[in-house]
Amino acid sequence: MSAKRHDFSLLIKPAGADCNLRCSYCFYLEKSALYPGVGAHRMGDAVLERLIASYMKTDQAVHAFGWQGGEPTLMGLDFFRKAVLLQERCGRPGARVSNGLQTNGTLLDDEMAEFFTQYHFLLGLSLDGPENIHNTFRRDTGGEGSYKSAMRGIRRLRRNRTEFNILTLVSAANVKKAGEVYRFLKNEGFFFHQYIPCVERDDKGNPQPWSISAEDWGGFLLDIFRQWYPGDARTVSVRHFDSVLYFLVHGRCNVCFMGASCCQYFLVEHTGDVYPCDFFVQPSLRLGNIREASWQALLDSPVYRKFGARKNRWNAACGDCGFLPYCRGDCPKHRAGGNPAGLSALCEGWKLFYRETLPAFQELAKELMR
Repeated sequence: MSAKRHDFSLLIKPAGADCNLRCSYCFYLEKSALYPGVGAHRMGDAVLERLIASYMKTDQAVHAFGWQGGEPTLMGLDFFRKAVLLQERCGRPGARVSNGLQTNGTLLDDEMAEFFTQYHFLLGLSLDGPENIHNTFRRDTGGEGSYKSAMRGIRRLRRNRTEFNILTLVSAANVKKAGEVYRFLKNEGFFFHQYIPCVERDDKGNPQPWSISAEDWGGFLLDIFRQWYPGDARTVSVRHFDSVLYFLVHGRCNVCFMGASCCQYFLVEHTGDVYPCDFFVQPSLRLGNIREASWQALLDSPVYRKFGARKNRWNAACGDCGFLPYCRGDCPKHRAGGNPAGLSALCEGWKLFYRETLPAFQELAKELMR
C-alpha cells in the first residue's frame, strides 16, 4: 500500500522583503530585520537548486511555485531562467509544474513579459483602483505614486500576451468605493479580480489607519457582488465568488482561509529558511532550512502540525453559525489578538455578505451542476 500523498505548494521570497516600493500597508517590509547585516537579500544558486530539486522529487498532483516578495522581479530575468531550467531538469516524466508570480508591475519589461508568456507563468499584479485611489498607499521610496509605472507594466504584459490577474488590497483608501473600483477594472478590460482585506494592527492591537472594519468589508463585498451579479457572473472572475461556488459544487475548499487546516503550503525565504505562512514569519515558527531538512521532516514538524491545527480552534460562537462552512473561523491572522479562539475581526462583515448573497450563490451552483 503506497504512502498517502501530501500535496503542498511553495510560496517563495527570492528577494526576501526587499522591494522598490514603500506601500504604507505592507506587512512584510519589516521582515528584513530577520536577516540583518547584509545589503540586498537575494536567493543564491545553491539554495535555488536545492529548493527546486528537492521539491520536484515529492509526489504532487502539481508542483506549484509561487514567487512573491517584497518584489520578486528584483531578482532579474536570469534568476527565473535558472528556475525554469532546473524545473525542467529535475522533473519526472509527466510531472506538472505551475509558476505564479506576484508583482507590483513597475519593473516589468518586454523581455520579462515574453519569458513569462513562453513558460506559462500566471502573474498577479497589484492594483488598488484608479490612479487617485491606487496612489494613496502604494508609493515608491521617493514618495511618488506607483500607478503610472504599474500601468506601464500592464501594457507590456498585454503586448506580450502574458496571463495576469489583478490583486486589489481593500484598505481605507478604497473600501467605500467598491463600485468605482469594480467598474474601473472592468472598463480597463481586467476580468480576473482578487480582493484582499487589509487587517493590520499596531503593537498594542489597535487597527492601523489603512485597516478596514468588519462592517466596511461586508459592505464592500456586497457592493462588488451587486455589480457582478447577475450580468457579469459568466464574464468576470472574482476569486472569492469562484471559491464559494467551487465549495458548493465540489464540497471542497480551494483557498486556505476557507479550509480546515493551515498546513497547505510552506513559505521559503531567500536563505532557504522555511515558515508555515507568510503572515506568520517569526523566529518561533521557523521550521528549518531546506539545505538541511527534508520536506517530509518539515511536514511532520510538531511546530507545523500545531500551527495547522489552530485553524479549527475557532471561537465557541462559530459552532452555532450557519456560515461556518464558508470561513472556518477565517484566517488566524484576523482573529482577535492573534488568539486562535478569538473571533475574526471581519466576522460581522462575512455574515452581512453571506446573509444576502448565499441564495444567489446556491442558484448559480445548481446551474453549474446542471
